[in-house]
Amino acid sequence: MAEAQNSPKDLRRTPVQGGPPPVGSTTAGSIAVAAESTVATRMSAPPSFDVADFPVPHGREEEWRFTPLERLAGLHDGTAVATGTGVKIAIDAPDGVVVETVGRDDPRLGKAGIPVDRVAAQAYSSFEQASVVTVPKETVLTEPVRIAVHGEGGVAFGHQVIELGAFAEAVVVIDHDGDAVLAANVDYILGDGAKLTVVSVQDWDDKAVHVAQHNALVGRDASFKSVVVTFGGDVVRLHPRVQYAGTGGEAELFGLYFTDATQHQEHRLLVDHNTPHCKSNVAYKGALQGQDAHAVWIGDVLIEARAEGTDTYEMNRNLVLTDGARVDSVPNLEIETGEIVGAGHASATGRFDDEQLFYLMARGIPESEARRLVVRGFFAELVQQIGLPDVEERLIAKIEAELEASV
Repeated sequence: MAEAQNSPKDLRRTPVQGGPPPVGSTTAGSIAVAAESTVATRMSAPPSFDVADFPVPHGREEEWRFTPLERLAGLHDGTAVATGTGVKIAIDAPDGVVVETVGRDDPRLGKAGIPVDRVAAQAYSSFEQASVVTVPKETVLTEPVRIAVHGEGGVAFGHQVIELGAFAEAVVVIDHDGDAVLAANVDYILGDGAKLTVVSVQDWDDKAVHVAQHNALVGRDASFKSVVVTFGGDVVRLHPRVQYAGTGGEAELFGLYFTDATQHQEHRLLVDHNTPHCKSNVAYKGALQGQDAHAVWIGDVLIEARAEGTDTYEMNRNLVLTDGARVDSVPNLEIETGEIVGAGHASATGRFDDEQLFYLMARGIPESEARRLVVRGFFAELVQQIGLPDVEERLIAKIEAELEASV
């Protein structure tokens, strides 16, 4: 599978539009944090909390050209209306963690980032209550926080906030399952020296639609690790974004997806290096099988002029298991300063390595089992990043079940 080393592409940035979010008493200070450091690239519109600042997409726009708009159940044009049977959220947290349900006037909402497309803005303006999970400063959790988002067949708009105080450490697992049409914003706020690992699993039923923007604000010397795992759903479009609130921050964005027949799975990332001496590493891998399986990966990395000493790399690899599947992989890198440690990106898409299969089969391993071993090896590096044996075992079992359908 040949890997293409891509040269930097020009990304056009534009300023934030729209002003403060339309909620009663959100503090100006929290908005300023997000507004000063949230940028748009050629892959996104100018950020805004106001739905009116985003025209209804028609599919010709750069940020929407890969997305099947007709399958978004009205999330993109405002015709989707929340129902009382959208999703049910359950949070299981260890002692010492504060779990709250808050109204729209909570100052933490919108602090980590501003919506960059119409669906995210619609989600922000439409939710009624948000869940906020707070890990107090210097608290080190020995058990993960588990958040279950279960679809109950309706339409929902959501907002979640995970906030860690200074030098706190936590692992958060967010599980999505059931059937729903969900648009959401998820904010991760890391205090100075904090360490957060988030595992977001999308294991929806076949007809579900899930569109979400994930915003991470990484404090000074803080470490953020995101592991996004996407299996189910008819259409899943996720938009992870990272920005830094202080020097020395580190971000690792890992992802794996298994796209089946007729599924559309889209992951669009932006790492905004807006602060000096920060690091980022992005690695996403996907496997596709079945007619009209479609995976999209967009990786944007921006190194601003003030971000001297940046060290960054992003990579996307895709394994096509059957005919009829399609992959669109677009890594982008913009560098505004030459005073960096390193920056690079790569993308590769291919079929099974015939030599690997021959090597295994020559040692008496049946072809079907050899294919399973190759795919498991392909994903193993990312699965091990999770660090929770029960979640890792569940995902390996899911991969095995998906492979049963293709072999």
